[in-house]
Amino acid sequence: MATITTNDLKNGMTLSLDDGLFNVVEFQHVKPGKGGAFVRTTLKNARTGAVLDRTFRAGEKVERANIDRREMQYLYSDGESFVFMDSETYEQLHVGSDVLGDAVNYLVENNSVILGMFGAEIVGTDLPAAVELDIAQTEPGVQGDRVSGATKPATCQTGLVVQVPLFLNPGERIKVDTRSGEYISRA
Repeated sequence: MATITTNDLKNGMTLSLDDGLFNVVEFQHVKPGKGGAFVRTTLKNARTGAVLDRTFRAGEKVERANIDRREMQYLYSDGESFVFMDSETYEQLHVGSDVLGDAVNYLVENNSVILGMFGAEIVGTDLPAAVELDIAQTEPGVQGDRVSGATKPATCQTGLVVQVPLFLNPGERIKVDTRSGEYISRA
């Protein structure tokens, strides 16, 4: 791992600290009138997602973690694990649902996902901004029931429950925002 100083910090950089791997969310160099300069940072744990504030002395050395971002194709679900294929080497990788977190709600077979890897450990997933999902189950739309802005729950093919407009029926394809989990439009 490369050693850098706190003066070289940038947003999005991953650091290997004693507490684990952390992504730099925000940083600020502070030079008070009295005393030494310091760097105030907001860090997000790469494994758990917990956010913490930490202060470093200016020029303090920290370890920078090299996160390898690989494009993988999601193939299928095998019980509790999900099988991905590396787009370059065609190696298959079995990943547990606990590692992927909320990303399992947006995985559709044959779609590409970028997995952040630290050595052999997966520390993050980058999904596209929106995915297309099929509605597996919802109440059928009734003729004349077209109140503006009214919604109903719909269960998608991945098990995700989304609030959709009343006119949508089972079997239709919708676009869902992966950041908020909200309905965007018909696909």
